[in-house]
Amino acid sequence: MKELQNGVIVACAPNGARRSKADHPALPITPAELAAAARDICDAGASLLHLHVRDAQGDHSLDAQRYREAANAIRNETGDDLIIQITTESAGVYAAVEQMNVVRELQPEAASCALRELCPDDSAVDRYAHFLRECHACGVWVQHILYDDADAQRFLQLWRNGVVPERQPFVLLVIGRYGTSATSNPRDLTARAAPFLDEDALLWAACAFGAREAETVIAAAALGGHVRVGFENNIVQPDGTPARSNAAQIARVVKGLAAIGRAPLTAADIRAAFPVCRIR
Repeated sequence: MKELQNGVIVACAPNGARRSKADHPALPITPAELAAAARDICDAGASLLHLHVRDAQGDHSLDAQRYREAANAIRNETGDDLIIQITTESAGVYAAVEQMNVVRELQPEAASCALRELCPDDSAVDRYAHFLRECHACGVWVQHILYDDADAQRFLQLWRNGVVPERQPFVLLVIGRYGTSATSNPRDLTARAAPFLDEDALLWAACAFGAREAETVIAAAALGGHVRVGFENNIVQPDGTPARSNAAQIARVVKGLAAIGRAPLTAADIRAAFPVCRIR
């Protein structure tokens, strides 16, 4: 899209569904912690916050009220300077209908939805298509999470078949995975992104696990993609030592973007380019 050619959507996933303060003491969990982190990542150059919330025990939650509390705290701290994207991630806890229902209840400005969770096989296509049409009609900007090459190919086919209603869908390519072999690299990114490079009508971003996170997402930007950074996927610096904060990780990537002639887009830039976004 012309409006986005010279800019990069810089998203931050500050906590995720699985990590705790035992993994990193600066991992934001509570609404107050998320709000403070939101202000810092916004100042560092992020324009989109990928939001996870936790229950009273600190476990992954899709509770609508907890989302409201966290989103209100973030808005009080940042105003309209961040697009708040709720996750619908299952994390092995929630069924597809529960994942979709939290979006229906909240009607957030943005939501992330994993293809393999909401549409695991052909029997789920009609339900998935109906849900995506609902999101589009009420102004929820969906980001489609694609975990591997099979997800990527299947999504492209569904889009071409009209199952995905957006004129310019937004996808996230997940490079690497949780576990001991989590470290990703630009070579993996290049192979995963290849089917999308000739799709001018499609918007794509990448996130990456491990110490080569920044290098990998900067490579994505060099290919014309957008980026997601944060403690959900990586809690270390490139040298393997603990990262200071989500904001420090964002600042490192923004510096790398400048080196290749690209700069972060603001939330206002993104909303102007995507009228489907509606501030809640």
